[in-house]
Amino acid sequence: MKHLAGRLGTLLAVLAVIGLLPTLTRTDPALTILHARYADRPPTPETLDAIRAETGLDGGAAHVLGDWLGGLLHGDLGTSWVSGQPVAPDVTAALGVSLALMGASLVVAVLLAAVLCAGTLRRGARRRIVTARAGVGAAVLAALPEFLLAAVLAAVVAVQLGWLPALGWGGPEQMVLPALAMGIPAGALLGRLLDDALPAAFAEPWAKAAVAGGLPGRRIVPHALRRTLPGLLPQLGLVVVGLTGGAVAVETLYAVPGLGGTALAAALAQDLPVLQACVLFLLLLGVVAGIAARLAGRALLGPALSDGALPALVPPVLPARRLLTAGAVVLAVLFVAVTVAGLLRDPLHVDAAARLAGPSAAHPFGTDSLGRDVLARLGHGAARTVLTAIAVSAVTLLLGLVLGAVRAGALTETANALPAILCGLVVAGIAGPGPLGATVAVAAVAWAPLAAHTSALYAQERAAPHIAAARSMGAGRWHLARRHLLPAVVPPVLRHAVLRIPAVALALASLGFLGLGTQAPAPEWGRMLSENMPYAERAPWSVLAPAAALAALGALAVLTAAAVRGRARGRAGAA
Repeated sequence: MKHLAGRLGTLLAVLAVIGLLPTLTRTDPALTILHARYADRPPTPETLDAIRAETGLDGGAAHVLGDWLGGLLHGDLGTSWVSGQPVAPDVTAALGVSLALMGASLVVAVLLAAVLCAGTLRRGARRRIVTARAGVGAAVLAALPEFLLAAVLAAVVAVQLGWLPALGWGGPEQMVLPALAMGIPAGALLGRLLDDALPAAFAEPWAKAAVAGGLPGRRIVPHALRRTLPGLLPQLGLVVVGLTGGAVAVETLYAVPGLGGTALAAALAQDLPVLQACVLFLLLLGVVAGIAARLAGRALLGPALSDGALPALVPPVLPARRLLTAGAVVLAVLFVAVTVAGLLRDPLHVDAAARLAGPSAAHPFGTDSLGRDVLARLGHGAARTVLTAIAVSAVTLLLGLVLGAVRAGALTETANALPAILCGLVVAGIAGPGPLGATVAVAAVAWAPLAAHTSALYAQERAAPHIAAARSMGAGRWHLARRHLLPAVVPPVLRHAVLRIPAVALALASLGFLGLGTQAPAPEWGRMLSENMPYAERAPWSVLAPAAALAALGALAVLTAAAVRGRARGRAGAA
């Protein structure tokens, strides 16, 4: 009952913020409605007053919110300010489209996660496990921008090969390409997290006893999955919501009439009733997904969770792997070298005679659609993109650890249900567009997956027998947290945060593309991708350079974390 009340309170608070947008934003909603409905009329005070009276804006935002909530109790989602039509049919249809696309994307994600973990599962079942196997490959796939992957699939599979349609929605064949574009990055993230947790499950005594007793590997693998999945089910619930409401770029590219695109269009047009209905559906979906993940986790763990008989997942002590260290060093050197080479060039110089020129001695990475040097913009954008993403990731890591430890489930599900683009629109409407607003918008929602991961691991660790033993010996809360809980929870959550650095960079870039973040002509990797997407076929280097930089950032983060972890465990084993 307490959790339900918390979710309801959080839901009402978010809807209240949406309802107060006409008061908080710097633009006049009546003027926006006039341009959308009556483009031929001049914006006279009398006309604007008539629009305010028609839409109820003359009573204030609180009055608008009260009327909307009152209609909601009777099953009425209101009337669109822009079209003048009832909101419910269009938003419900958009929700159905997004749920269908989410289901297909989730199938792709689960299959890819299974492929990435297959090597670890096979080796673990044979008691030959050395370390997780999916690291770098999964990091590169997880760092791929969804809209870039969608554009490449559309250009190659749909346009050049003609195998599948590039646009539209209706038949199953039109679902394949958007599902692949959304499911591959999500599956890579899930596969990497699961692959990171499996070695600890296979290192437990029950697995050793099972192998010694002659139990076949096909019987051991399901138990290992059952042991590790509860900690990752909250992530799966967050992915479900993210695939439903956060697929704005993919829906736009493939002309899919989904909920994310509908919410974005409503926010841009300040169509408050439509925006409120979209946010309501997204929040309800987040609540349902969170409750389902929590119930599934409890069902998998059984009574061990409540009885305090759940052993802690402790990864095996492994020697440091020189190959990982060498790979991280080589990639870091290349990354720094490219950045320094770009910093020595002018990112704003325009050479109109060299528009979309290929790589050459003068322009090693070619030029973009305006004739600007891609290497220069890549190098100058590295500091802006990478440092901001790292700073945001550090803040979200701290928020995730704190809010996950206090079990702020309602707030976590609500934050995850709101796409970063939608939050960016709200922040930009209040504070104006700019890099600071984009950073705040991304940080406001990016902590949710880390908090869900922390909460799941924290609950399992508290149920471990050694925690009960420590309490019986008089250990206090601070001692338990410092010596038992934090050492078990922080490392996997930290690796999770590192894996999300490219995603944070991409979210910041997406807001910049919409004009809500870093403004043109400032160099930024996401802006480079977005500005040059129309020329991907003619000048692929202008798109491949920032995409490769994002992928290299993800690979470098994972290699560095793996090398440091290996060395730390090696020293622990020697000790």
